[in-house]
Parts: sequence; C-alpha cells; structure tokens
Amino acid sequence: MTVPQENDARPEAAGPLAGPLAGVTVIDLTRALAGPYGTMLLGELGARIVKVEPPGGDPAREIGPHVAGQSAYFMSLNRGKESIVLDLKDAADRRVFEAMLRRADVLYENYRAGTMEKLGYGWDALKGLNPRLVYAATSGFGQTGPYSHRPAYDMVVQAMGGIVSITGHPGGPPTRVGMSIGDIAAGLFTALGVVSALQHRNRTGEGMMVDVAMLDSQVALLENAVARYSATGVAPGPLGARHPSVAPFDAFRTADGHIVVAAGHEDMFRRFSETVGRPDWPDDPRFATLADRLAHVDALKAEIEAVLATGTSDHWHALLEAADIPCGPINTVPDLFGNAHIAARKMIVNIDDPDAGTMAFAGLPIKMSAYADRTTRPPAPRLDEHGARLRAEFGEAPA
Repeated sequence: MTVPQENDARPEAAGPLAGPLAGVTVIDLTRALAGPYGTMLLGELGARIVKVEPPGGDPAREIGPHVAGQSAYFMSLNRGKESIVLDLKDAADRRVFEAMLRRADVLYENYRAGTMEKLGYGWDALKGLNPRLVYAATSGFGQTGPYSHRPAYDMVVQAMGGIVSITGHPGGPPTRVGMSIGDIAAGLFTALGVVSALQHRNRTGEGMMVDVAMLDSQVALLENAVARYSATGVAPGPLGARHPSVAPFDAFRTADGHIVVAAGHEDMFRRFSETVGRPDWPDDPRFATLADRLAHVDALKAEIEAVLATGTSDHWHALLEAADIPCGPINTVPDLFGNAHIAARKMIVNIDDPDAGTMAFAGLPIKMSAYADRTTRPPAPRLDEHGARLRAEFGEAPA
C-alpha cells in the first residue's frame, strides 16, 4: 500500500538521507529488531549504515509477511543500508571486517553478552584497533550483572521489566503491549547513547562503549509507576485505558464505539462537563476535586458513559475539540494511512523496492529545520548486494 504525500518546497535528492549524522559510518552487526531499529534511526539521521550479515543473512529476512519474496518486516527496518556478507570465523573475512573497523565511527551489535569477546572483538580489542570507535552493544540484560548471559526476547523483558504487570484490564490475564516495546525502547536508548558518545568523541577524541539492556530500558519506561510505589508502598496494577493519577483520563463508550478524553485539570473538567451538558458534575461532592474524582473514578466513568451513549463518537469528538478539550478517536492502523495530519507530518513514507514495488512504512518523528523531511526512502539491500564494492573500498578485492 502507498500513501499520497503533500508537496514539500525543498527538493528531495536521491540516495542516502541528508542529516546531522552525515559523514558518520556505522558498522551494523545487528539482526532481528532491537539493533536494526537503532541503526535505522541513525541512518534516518544521515549516517551511513553498513550491514554486516553472516552467511545466510539476517534471520529477519525470513519473517513475514513477504511481498514478492521480500520480508516487509526486514524492509521496514533495514531501508537505506548497505549489505556485505562476512563470516567472522573466517580469516580473510576478519581482515575485511577489521579494515572496516579501523575507518568506522561506530560498531553496533545486539548479540548476547560475551559473544563479541568469543569472536575476539570485545571492547579492549576494538579500542586497540580504533581508539576513536564508538562501540554500541544492545543485549537482553546488559554486559554486567547476574542475568547478563541469558537470552532475551521482547516478551521476556516486557514481563520481567514490570510493563506487563501494569498493562491490560484489572483481573484480566497477563497482556503484552501491542507492539515490541522491549525491542524498540532498547533501540531508541542505544541510538541516543551512540549520538551522545559521538559528541563526547568530538570533544575528547576518544571513543567509548555504550551498553544498553532491554530489561533496563523497560524499567526506564515505567513512567510514574516506580515513583508511585516508592511513595505509597502499593504495587501498581493494570487499569485498562485510564490513568492512575488523573480523572477523567480514559476511553469512554459512545453510541457507536469509544472516544478518549483527557480532562483532568479543574478548569478543563468544568469545561468538559459544560460541553457534554452536565455542568453540575464539578459541584457534585464525588467529583469536585481531582482527589474526589480518583476516589470515585468508576462512578464518574458510569456518569460520563451514560451521557456519551446518546451520541456517536464523531459527534462528541467534534463538540469536545471545539471546546479545546483533549480528546481523540481510537484509530486503527488503516486509519493512519488516510489521516491528513499523519500525511502532513510525513509519518508514512514510501519505499520503492525493486521486487516488491512501492511499500509504505513509518517515517521519522524527529523533524529538523535544517534538513528536508523526505517522503521516500531508499530500499533495503539484498543479501551481500554491496559486498564486492565494500571489499574493494576497504582494501580487499573479491575472491
């Protein structure tokens, strides 16, 4: 599926994206999701990403759905990268790899802790090859600690990091967040760590190691759950769509679906009450203050839904938006493809793949005044597509 894009006065040049990381070369040893997502972000910001794949390629190439034999999953995460196949247990390929490391700015991998040391490329060896190198390691549990050598997947760290314990509805079964937040969060934090390490190198001339754990990243995302437990001693639990500290802040049933309303501040709650025809609510002792509303949150929801049941979601959304009340529909993924605001923000971008044709994927949410926000991206590479050229570039002719 493709999406039409609004015109941008700035021309879109072909080839790699322009961005603040232009001139930075990243050697990408990652596979699956957490690592490729982080290197994709660096590429979106202008870095050159050289994806080093093992014989047989990144296993993500086999993950569906497939279009014309190409994995949409792989295409979305590896767009614009270059691919070379290297067997890091082969002496000739190790020479190519080390030549690349000597000239690279960043090495980024997401193996289990200890794997790089077994290959002979632990941090001590890497900084000996290139003292200016930034080495980024994303793993399930980090490079230190009693869990460091355990394997991990998204679901495992969502559960162990506390996210599952506060997701879903009270009394319901354990529920995973609907996207791979365990992987994505680690990719985001690692990319931020890389950019920070590059800034440190700009000041000092020294590289560094960046160690990001998926489990740590989940703990960091617990928002105010840790603070609430620290303050009250009460373990937070799942609350459905509502907020633990603000009311009304929830998804409310209407005549034909649901609408989300977030009107917790006193003046906003009063304006919300007037807009839906219940100006008496702020004078009701159960709802007079935020503390009162939280104490009677179920009663408040019942009152609100009794009113909203008399109209459609579109009806209430129009009224509340006109009254400047924070609200919104519950969009499906297909809804995003037809949304004028999403299109204006260029958050769905097109990729022209030589086999799959034009595909649409999520864009970059970081908008920068100095760089055009392109509506297209280069395609993901075929396995070893750039191998011969890269071997020649780094001083090793193809066999």
